[in-house]
Amino acid sequence: MATFITVEGIDGAGKRTLVDGLRRGWEADGVRVATIAFPRYGESVHADLSAEALRGFHGDVTDSAYAMALLFALDRREAAPALRSLIAENDVVVADRYVASNAAYTAARVAERSTGAAVAATEWVRALEFDRFDLPVPDWQLFLGVPVEVAAQRAVDRAETDAGRDRDRYERDAALQARVDEAYRGLAAAQWVSPWRVLSGDPVPGLAAELLA
Repeated sequence: MATFITVEGIDGAGKRTLVDGLRRGWEADGVRVATIAFPRYGESVHADLSAEALRGFHGDVTDSAYAMALLFALDRREAAPALRSLIAENDVVVADRYVASNAAYTAARVAERSTGAAVAATEWVRALEFDRFDLPVPDWQLFLGVPVEVAAQRAVDRAETDAGRDRDRYERDAALQARVDEAYRGLAAAQWVSPWRVLSGDPVPGLAAELLA
């Protein structure tokens, strides 16, 4: 049974870099590693619909934070059997984004209404994905808490050099990204669902070994 680790952070935080670095280190030590990334663009109709909506298609779908969250959640529900197989067959499984991403973005979108609305959104995501959909609970959740401005510039640079990674509505909304960062920090402080580690983005000696201890 694998240790299941999720990597979270706002767009441009460096999640893929961290996932790849952990994977290479473990593989060099003979550890069986599998990775998965959400949303599963190109694999899941729910993920593709969400991407299209964030680029102006499908009418007013993006007007509803809950509608968007449901699409992302359904992507993970569809992937659940494959994810459980990965966990059963490997020593460690790392996910680039997971349920906490949905909680943070949904809470950030409704936070302007009230603090209560943000808390309710977070609980709704937890109940939907972990209770109703019975998704695997992470053993560790890693939050890459790089400065919002640094992450934003990385996202811009990435879009300029990779035509396939143009910024969507969420990525272009600087105020939203700042609220998402705040929501993530609240989840980490509360140790939401399972243990969290907050990382600065700088290398952490011994992190890979600590996560599997």
